Amino acid sequence: VQLQASGGGLVQAGGSLRLSCAASGRTRYAVGWFRQAPGKEREFVAADSWSRGRTYYADSVKGRFTISRDNAKNTVYLQMNSLKPEDTAVYYCAAKVGYSDYETWIAYDYWGQGTLVTVSS
Repeated sequence: VQLQASGGGLVQAGGSLRLSCAASGRTRYAVGWFRQAPGKEREFVAADSWSRGRTYYADSVKGRFTISRDNAKNTVYLQMNSLKPEDTAVYYCAAKVGYSDYETWIAYDYWGQGTLVTVSS
């Protein structure tokens, strides 16, 4: 599985961005989004379980971010609304097999290259 993340950029606080994670190869995996800000640990943002139709979100993004999947395009999206300066980070998409540990980055088997999101105040 190869993952290609895109859609990052510079946006003002309160604005929106949509990140995309395009997958090639076998695509029947759970997909998660993680982020890492400078000097901080990688943290979970959102995940789509694929097979069970469930989504998961970090408390810090609930109500603002939405993860969705377009199976025809083999792409998972992260719609980010009401962005805050603290959302600034490099965002990574990742894929995993299995039905648990969606919030644990080490449980993921495949990673995209990351896309930078910068939110100005």
